Amino acid sequence: MVKQTADAADRAILRTLIDDPTATGVQISERTGLARNTVRTRLNRYETEPALLPFEHRIAPAFLGFPLRAYVTTTVIQRELDAVGEALASIPEVLEVSGVAGGADLIILIVARDTDDLYRVAGAILDIPGVVRTETGLVMRELVPYRAAQLVDDSEKDVVRRKAQS
Repeated sequence: MVKQTADAADRAILRTLIDDPTATGVQISERTGLARNTVRTRLNRYETEPALLPFEHRIAPAFLGFPLRAYVTTTVIQRELDAVGEALASIPEVLEVSGVAGGADLIILIVARDTDDLYRVAGAILDIPGVVRTETGLVMRELVPYRAAQLVDDSEKDVVRRKAQS
């Protein structure tokens, strides 16, 4: 979990990385006007807090032969939640599991090679002891891909708005 929020220096570094994800510390320093040691310290902090998602988040499963994506809402026996989580982590096609409030307990993002494979993966989830019920929703198309760049500038605007209101 992130321990602190981004300040102006963090936002400058992040804007640079959004524009050029392969920028070196020296290049970031030159583009932002921040000292190299400041940039290095901040980049290290982003990795340990963690403020940046891992590189694997950028790998498209379709490129690896998994063109189908689905979300599986899952109801579990609460006292078995940790064991269910461990079992889900052992299924390679499970990309992400989030505990949620509402009608379901978990939302699981899965990938599959084809519909038969999707059926197999969904069945493997349902077979986990402690899983009571699942419902699978196939992703037909992505309307808004994962994004966060717009928050870099919005958070800065929010600070200005809050200062103006106080």
